[in-house]
Amino acid sequence: MQDEDFVNGLLKFIKKSPTPFHAVQTMTEILEHAGFQRLDETEQWPVKQQQTGERYYVTRNDSSIIAFQLNQSLLEHGLRMVGAHTDSPCLKVKPRPEIINNHYLQLGVEVYGGALLNPWFDRDLSLAGRISYLNEDRQIEHQLIDLEKAIAVIPSLAIHLDREANDKHSINRQKHLAPVLMKLPESSQEEDADFNSLLLKIVNADLVKNTLVPNAIKVLDYELSFYDVQPPAVVGLHDDFIAAARLDNLLSCYTGLMALLDNGIQQNTLLVCNDHEEVGSMSAVGAQGTFLQSVLSRFCENEEETSRMIACSLMISADNAHGVHPNFADKHDVNHGPIMNDGPVIKVNANQRYASNSETSAMFKHLCELADVPVQSFVVRSDMACGSTIGPITANALGVRTVDVGVPTFAMHSIRELAGRWDAFYLYRVLKQYFK
Repeated sequence: MQDEDFVNGLLKFIKKSPTPFHAVQTMTEILEHAGFQRLDETEQWPVKQQQTGERYYVTRNDSSIIAFQLNQSLLEHGLRMVGAHTDSPCLKVKPRPEIINNHYLQLGVEVYGGALLNPWFDRDLSLAGRISYLNEDRQIEHQLIDLEKAIAVIPSLAIHLDREANDKHSINRQKHLAPVLMKLPESSQEEDADFNSLLLKIVNADLVKNTLVPNAIKVLDYELSFYDVQPPAVVGLHDDFIAAARLDNLLSCYTGLMALLDNGIQQNTLLVCNDHEEVGSMSAVGAQGTFLQSVLSRFCENEEETSRMIACSLMISADNAHGVHPNFADKHDVNHGPIMNDGPVIKVNANQRYASNSETSAMFKHLCELADVPVQSFVVRSDMACGSTIGPITANALGVRTVDVGVPTFAMHSIRELAGRWDAFYLYRVLKQYFK
């Protein structure tokens, strides 16, 4: 795959994936087109310790996914695994969200993850996610929806009414973040503002493609998130950067997926993309849940064989890294400030916030040499707190050797992030080499 094709595919993937549900749906479409077979956790699997070229995938909650292909003895060769996450910080609609204030209909939202909130103001916002509804036969069904068009905005307060806005602007999550959907007419009734009723009208009308649900008679519940409708783009005087929402961590999901598909079927390879990383991973579908461990246990006959398989396996945890910001360079250790388009970053932390050690870091550096890709290292300043990834969680749960890596990024957790277009392709080349 060439750089241009890779970058265009990444931008398309991000645009089609406004929520973890949509990211998993898009990944399943790509996998099935490549010949992967869907497995169901409730059924018996046709997976054994050694098969020739078998390719499968399984999802949980429609928001986490594991894809794998087997071609060698698992007890002798183990698995080469890559881990990423499907979720990103955002604003999620509350169960009873309706707010009517001065004839404006707003929706109450809850902040998901460690979002950078200021950039959410004055953006064209749409809604996407999963709804659960009763159909005409009084059966519960679930469907993904994406309204696509801008339906809301969180307007800033004019500078004339807040003269200190540029000096000290604090955001109250309860009072200041409710998006404005519309102005209600003077004659409006209470049911005109009921969000579940509005949703039912939307999914029963042919207003937006891929949103029509003509057999829905009642919306029972939903998991919906606001997102910025501005599409991803390649930016910079020489097209050096990728600007997009949810680069953390859809970039790694797509990169791992492409590496899995493009390596041929030579090794035993696996890609896991978990939901809920941004809120601690403690859920049935998060890295602290049983999803990956449950899948791996089905590969072997007993616990001893599973332990032997894991002992000769490796995990690359791919999650974005903090690039050194030219306006805030002092926020980095002077020797560990990753530069965009200078290659992927090995993330190291003595307190095990990252799972890298000298053995796994050396392995990744050697892979970069083989792939002819530059590589960098990141250590947080000693006087600052360090974030974490699914790497230490997975390493702890499985006992698998793990290295934490990622591409340098600006504005991480903003509504629109920035990464180097060459770094994304570099990471793809290294992961492809790893899977080969």
